[in-house]
Amino acid sequence: MLAVGVLTVVPALLCLLLVVALVRSERASRRDLAAARADLSDLRERLDDLERRPAAPPPAEPAEAPADAPVEFVITGLGQEPETDLPAPTVDRAVFADIVLRETVVKAASLAHGVRRGLAPESRNRIRFEMKQEVRRSRKQRRADVKAARRDLHARQRAALAEEGS
Repeated sequence: MLAVGVLTVVPALLCLLLVVALVRSERASRRDLAAARADLSDLRERLDDLERRPAAPPPAEPAEAPADAPVEFVITGLGQEPETDLPAPTVDRAVFADIVLRETVVKAASLAHGVRRGLAPESRNRIRFEMKQEVRRSRKQRRADVKAARRDLHARQRAALAEEGS
């Protein structure tokens, strides 16, 4: 009687947990979509703003430098004022926790899947079969190597006897 109760309560709890996880995932997806749309509108505004600005005049050509003078390339803007002071992007605590949790869940699920698949009876039987095959192959190779070594040893001994007798 107790086992029947457990068999009905456990799947019901699992279904309830699944529904809660799906609802949370949907809410998080909606939040992410809203954030992405806000970022997209911000980017469109910035792009429109950039398109409205007049083009900067091309930089003046530097005076001719001697052919053997080293050319300096500047790859940073150190010491120059940035064009715009945009605040660093921040992530809400809830979104950050959601991202970390999703990544952790995905890693744990993939590990569990790999362990489950590796310990499946089909995998174990396949591994056992391949191990037997490899053991048989190595025994056969060892026997062939021993035979070849014996043949070589006997040939050397016969050659040594033939030289002594001559």
